[in-house]
Amino acid sequence: MSSPRPDRTGAIAPAVAILLIALLFGALVGTWPPFVAVESGSMAPGVERGDLVVVTATDRPPWGDLATAADPDAPTRLGGAGDVVVYTVPGAGGRPVFHRLAFRVSAGEDWTDRADPALLSGDCVELSTCPAPYDGYVTYGDANDLYDQSAGIAPVVPEEWIAGKALFAVPNLGWIRVGIDAAAARYGGVATAVVLVGSAGLAGGVGALLLGRLRRSTRR
Repeated sequence: MSSPRPDRTGAIAPAVAILLIALLFGALVGTWPPFVAVESGSMAPGVERGDLVVVTATDRPPWGDLATAADPDAPTRLGGAGDVVVYTVPGAGGRPVFHRLAFRVSAGEDWTDRADPALLSGDCVELSTCPAPYDGYVTYGDANDLYDQSAGIAPVVPEEWIAGKALFAVPNLGWIRVGIDAAAARYGGVATAVVLVGSAGLAGGVGALLLGRLRRSTRR
C-alpha cells in the first residue's frame, strides 16, 4: 500500500499570499512595485535607511497632483512640506532617487533666484542645470546639504521621470528589500530568485508543520 503524498500547498501558500497582497496594493496605488526600500539616509529624519515606503502614481486619486515644498498649503509628507517622489535619471544607471520636490521651474528660468542660498554650490552661471533646460522640478534630500541639481545628482527633473510619490513609511521593513538587492548585485538575479523561492517554500513548510501540530494538539 503506497503512502499518501505529502500536501505541498502549505509550503507555497505564504509566497502566493505575499504576491497577491503586492499585486492588490499595486492595483490600488497605480505603481509597480508599490513599495520602495530606502537605501540611504538622505531623507532622515522623516525616513531612515531600511524603511519601506509605500508609493502611489503621481496622478492617482484621491491623492491629487504633485505638490512642492514651495507651494502654498503644501501637504506634509514624511516629515516635511511637499511630496517626496521616486525618480530615475535616464542613462544614469537606472538607480532610483527618493527625494523631495523643492519647487517647480520653467524652461529657460534662472531658478537660483528662488532657491535657498544655503542649498546652492554656486550661481546660475556656475551650475550646468541652470538656466532650466525644460519645465520640471528642483529636488533635494532632507538631510543633504545641496539641491540635487547643485550637487550633480540630477538635472532638473521633468514629470515624466517621476515614477511615483510617497504616501507613508514603515520603519525597518525595507531591510529585506535592501538585502535582496545586495544579493542580486553580488550573485545575480537568477541565483537570488532560487534562494528566495526556496526560503519561501521552507518558511511555508515550517509554518504548515507547526500549524498541523497545533491543530492536532487542540483536538486532543
